[in-house]
Amino acid sequence: MQLVFATNNLNKLREVQSLVPKHITLMSLKDIGCFEDVPETQKTIEGNAIQKAEYIKAQYGYNCFADDTGLEVTTLNGAPGVYSARYAGLKRDAYDNMKKLLGELENKSDRTAQFKTVIALHLNGNLETFTGICKGSITKRKYGDKGFGYDPIFKADGYQETFAEISLEEKNSVGHRGKAVRQLVEFLNSI
Repeated sequence: MQLVFATNNLNKLREVQSLVPKHITLMSLKDIGCFEDVPETQKTIEGNAIQKAEYIKAQYGYNCFADDTGLEVTTLNGAPGVYSARYAGLKRDAYDNMKKLLGELENKSDRTAQFKTVIALHLNGNLETFTGICKGSITKRKYGDKGFGYDPIFKADGYQETFAEISLEEKNSVGHRGKAVRQLVEFLNSI
């Protein structure tokens, strides 16, 4: 089976490829010649994932899936949420995003947060969604150099290390994207 994963993020592609069974060939947006920005104009994480999957299906005709992920911080009423990638501006700079978030939490005692990933699958004319959530907390400074995005400042519940300090395999076993991808894979294996 061939599926397009509607992303140009090589870190995400590598993370998801490591979870997908060998009989499923993943193609990136680059592989199908999609170099334009895929729209992400919805007000929810789920809405963005669905919009991206529908766009690829409509414009390129491929069976595909798309994800959207947000970091939801309790004391910030769920922010940055759907705006996680561009929290500190349109440059989508991870360092700036973390700096802004740490600044906003500087005098806050409640640092609980969760990562949420929604995957929308467009397969043979049907749309399915899968949601993965990883609860945890925001550290007071960055730790580690693995991962991407907010990984250096997020600790999953039950862990002393941030996502940027643990292996990709460990992150996939407890992380939001891994949980959503496992649901996707389970669904694909059932059809």
